[in-house]
Amino acid sequence: MSGAEATVEPISGNAPARGRKVVRHLGTDDRSSTRVRIVDATLRCLARQGAAKTTLDDIARESGFSRATLYRTFPRGKDAILEAVVDTETARLFSSLAVLMGEATDLEDVLVAGMVEAARRLSAHKALGYLVVHEPGLILPHLTFADMDRILIAAGDFAAPFFARWLEPDQASRAAEWAVRIVLAYVADPAPGTDLTDPDDTRRLVRTFVLPGILALRASAEEFSVPPPPPPTTTKGAVQ
Repeated sequence: MSGAEATVEPISGNAPARGRKVVRHLGTDDRSSTRVRIVDATLRCLARQGAAKTTLDDIARESGFSRATLYRTFPRGKDAILEAVVDTETARLFSSLAVLMGEATDLEDVLVAGMVEAARRLSAHKALGYLVVHEPGLILPHLTFADMDRILIAAGDFAAPFFARWLEPDQASRAAEWAVRIVLAYVADPAPGTDLTDPDDTRRLVRTFVLPGILALRASAEEFSVPPPPPPTTTKGAVQ
């Protein structure tokens, strides 16, 4: 453990309880096997031919259901199915992250665990990879301006409780947003010499750049939180 992380002590009462859902996400409370089969079939179609060429007939054949079953499950058709794919994959990602980040024992470990798992899952996602290469217009608008802000807020709200074991809430939110930005930047344009899917590479990045910045943020907050000394008092009757 480096000297930097040794100074970061847990803040009592802020750890996310084991076994408790930290944040609720759309799509996670529907246990219908029909829905899951349709979503997974759609993912396979997207990985082969993208969103533009994927039809309801393709999804029906891939899932083994009829078009009528697809419409009963998703009355709005293809658009609703694609929305369910996004919701379900987001929930799966957050579920996987929650397990690994919940097991972390210090701030450095929670950063490394979250960044590595997110980078691995996003980089290996076949459907996402196809869309980024062949249909970037479907993906890139969500990584800019207001849509990007929504992604950062959602991801930050999820990750902040794990960081809050060692940071104050506002610091945890900023640290979470920083980590999310790094992962998204890596997935969009991998940097030569740094592989966020590799724990050793990620740990070096965290120790060199991320953790010092977070600790400086915490030190700055603590400095401003110290009350100023009281003004000097004068003895009654003293000569001015």
